Amino acid sequence: MSNNILRFYQVIERTGLSRSTLYNRMNPNNKSYDPSFPKPRPLGPRLVGWSSNEIEQWIEQTLKPE
Repeated sequence: MSNNILRFYQVIERTGLSRSTLYNRMNPNNKSYDPSFPKPRPLGPRLVGWSSNEIEQWIEQTLKPE
């Protein structure tokens, strides 16, 4: 699988999480914080993206039932 960079709304689409839930998972001050959630990478002054491989691994480990 190639490692592409995903933008915020692509991460929402892949994970099935809402916008607010995604922000909560990334916020260490929130009770729903998930330290295993992949960190965004800066792509520009006001632009971030996520590794598609890291997002897929997180989905496999966290969201998919065994």
